[in-house]
Amino acid sequence: MNSQKKEVIKYAKMLNDKKLSALRSGNISLRFKNGFLITPSGQKYSSLKEKDIVFVSLKGEYNKKQKPSSEWRFHQDIYFSKKNANAIVHSHSTNATALSTHNKKIPSFHYMVALAGGVDIKCAKYATYGTRELSKNILLALKNRTACLLANHGQIAFGSTLSEAFELAEEVDNLAKQYIKALVLGRPKLLSLKEMKKVLDKSKTYKKG
Repeated sequence: MNSQKKEVIKYAKMLNDKKLSALRSGNISLRFKNGFLITPSGQKYSSLKEKDIVFVSLKGEYNKKQKPSSEWRFHQDIYFSKKNANAIVHSHSTNATALSTHNKKIPSFHYMVALAGGVDIKCAKYATYGTRELSKNILLALKNRTACLLANHGQIAFGSTLSEAFELAEEVDNLAKQYIKALVLGRPKLLSLKEMKKVLDKSKTYKKG
């Protein structure tokens, strides 16, 4: 378990280092046995120790002497619903968050949108953080997707590894930044559904080629 906890800490600190989230905002988790390891609530990532990382079972059980992230419920629901999710990165990254405050999805303005698994990156409807209602909204936005925005909140990305999930989170924020800049010039031309389906087929081997 120690090596997995070290990995969670590594990527939690990268949230700050890569400027995807400031101080203690956002959270990181990694599937482990019959549950997952997750960052604690309200603690700066720069001070994290292995003892601070909390194990939460898929039934939502954890050591009451520890305090997992207040948003552990959507991690639980994603792991329960998405068998291909082994790692989750949730961040309040600047560009994705800015776009989310307009309840805007990221449409097919660029073919790289397909890296999240669909023809767009949806924006989950707003609900209070840490609630089951938010989890429901997130799962709807993640249907056939590996990332989404959270209205007035931030973004979520998941993958088979923390490296993969983190890279996707970085890409989502970069796409949000590009889309915001495109909107400044007016309404960008979107790629057709036919073209995006071609890209989706190609993207399945993108990392291998």
